[in-house]
Amino acid sequence: MIPADRLRQILERFEYLEARMADGSGDIAALGREYSELRPVVDQITDWMRLQDNLADARAMLDDPEMKTLAEEELAVLKARLPEAEKALQLALLPHDAADARPAILEIRPGTGGEEAALFAADLARMYQRYAETRGWRWEVIEEQQTELGGIKELVVRIEGDSVFARLKYESGVHRVQRVPETESGGRIHTSAATVAVLPEAEAVDIDIAPGDIRIDTMRSSGAGGQHVNTTDSAVRITHIPSGIVVTSSEKSQHRNREIAMNVLRARLFDAQRKSAADARASDRKAQVGSGDRSERIRTYNFPQGRMTDHRIGLTLYRLDQILGGDIDEIADALTADAQAAQLAEMGA
Repeated sequence: MIPADRLRQILERFEYLEARMADGSGDIAALGREYSELRPVVDQITDWMRLQDNLADARAMLDDPEMKTLAEEELAVLKARLPEAEKALQLALLPHDAADARPAILEIRPGTGGEEAALFAADLARMYQRYAETRGWRWEVIEEQQTELGGIKELVVRIEGDSVFARLKYESGVHRVQRVPETESGGRIHTSAATVAVLPEAEAVDIDIAPGDIRIDTMRSSGAGGQHVNTTDSAVRITHIPSGIVVTSSEKSQHRNREIAMNVLRARLFDAQRKSAADARASDRKAQVGSGDRSERIRTYNFPQGRMTDHRIGLTLYRLDQILGGDIDEIADALTADAQAAQLAEMGA
């Protein structure tokens, strides 16, 4: 059942925003953001209402003997379109996650599996970077520690662009790989894992961090393998004392490092706050990504079979090379559709 009162409220709000923007009053940027968010919803409402009007017109024509046959044909076509139109409108009316349009902080770390896990973490990093490139997103490395063989000990990246968090938020969790490592002489398949966390970037108004709650330390920046890349104490480490969260940034500018590290700290605290509010997960960041154990996984990448399986929705795709090359839209679409279906079920739609 489509709630008529809610549709009317949305249309009235949209008209109000149009009028405010036309006369140039108020916060134009804020009005523009809300207008842009409501525009696709209003389009779906308009399409659905037009369909309802056409159905009413066709039913009225049934009383005219000369138009009855044509009306019956028209009704059949319109009724066939109705379920799809109602489903599209219901999806448009789902509660909006305010974080969807925000930039995201992506964190990747190796789990169980030693050097092979670190190499797999690097593979995941390349996959996300290529995906970001295809969507025109900005990829900014905040912290990166590499192993001597080119694996990743830790990677923290800020990604900015259109609907970044909306597209990546379901990537959080443990990713498992099954393959024969290059260092394996016996040809045995090994299983290892890497953890991924995707956090919406927080704004200063979202999280208030008291100066007394943080400790800021400076240290020398270091590159891959721990090699010093400069001789100045430019790297910054910020410790949030109440939560124990530690954030580092190793750019050349100490001032920029403080800014970056505070942004990441806010994102982690904001993420914990969102989880706590939803009563779904603990505020500890480890609750999002798990311990990195092989048994805790959201997805498996099986190299011998060229297969990727997302265990949350039972999606299996046999095009592993393309996926690791950044072609993950089909996965993101499927996970989004599953989440929307769950929301619709909760709402009784």
